[in-house]
Amino acid sequence: MQQSTSHNNQDFIRQIATLVAIVGAFVVNIVSNIFPLNGLSIGAISNTLFQDVLVIPANYAFAVWGLIYLGLFALAIYQVLPNQKQDEDLRKVGYLLVIASVFQSIWVYLFLSRLFTLSVVAMLGILVPLMVTYHLLGIGKKRVSRTKKLCLHYPISIYLSWISVATVVNVASALYFYGWNGGGINNQVWTIILLVIATAIAAVIVFRYKDIAYAGVTVWALIAIAKRSAGIAVKHSNIDVLRNFAIFLAVMLVFVAIIKGMNLPHAETQRHRE
Repeated sequence: MQQSTSHNNQDFIRQIATLVAIVGAFVVNIVSNIFPLNGLSIGAISNTLFQDVLVIPANYAFAVWGLIYLGLFALAIYQVLPNQKQDEDLRKVGYLLVIASVFQSIWVYLFLSRLFTLSVVAMLGILVPLMVTYHLLGIGKKRVSRTKKLCLHYPISIYLSWISVATVVNVASALYFYGWNGGGINNQVWTIILLVIATAIAAVIVFRYKDIAYAGVTVWALIAIAKRSAGIAVKHSNIDVLRNFAIFLAVMLVFVAIIKGMNLPHAETQRHRE
């Protein structure tokens, strides 16, 4: 009985910590835009200091944070419900979402303080826990209820996908800020390489896990990068190549997602039989 009570207390603490961490990260994000540190918001820094970093998406792309936090709030409420206290998946995840949320807040401070190298470290502090969470939940590998998919799996997929793209953007921005010249490789070529890497990761996720939500966010980012490239074409030669290539990658990823999505019911049934 005492051991059961101890487990219940630990579960309750984890539930509350996860809820507080997610809400805290959201509040930090909102406050940082209303009262930006050093006078510039995250968007303002991206549009001024990093206006020549071609891999940064157009401003509207960051509206995805609305969807991300909507999903995270659903996750926070779902996991704090009494009947989820002893859920084995949530127990396996433990405090990983707390760690990701705390690093999300730390990243905001570091980026606004223009400590861009440290901001990359903080970004990895978000990315790695989300990757481990994704694996532990078995997203795309195990059958779960519709509610659990909507309130747990989809929010993690969407969040991880955007953070994967954001990590690439963060690294590129930090390298640009500290004067890295690309090792002699043209800026557009480096951007294309980064886009290929991001698309390849999303394609692997779709093939292995049938995760359409993850692919959808990457497609959103690719289209936004193409849109921003079109907007700065006056400042860069051969920018149309980058724009068209980003659109091509987005179309190819949509095609892959459609093909795998068409096979999804059969795959789900097969796994259920096994």
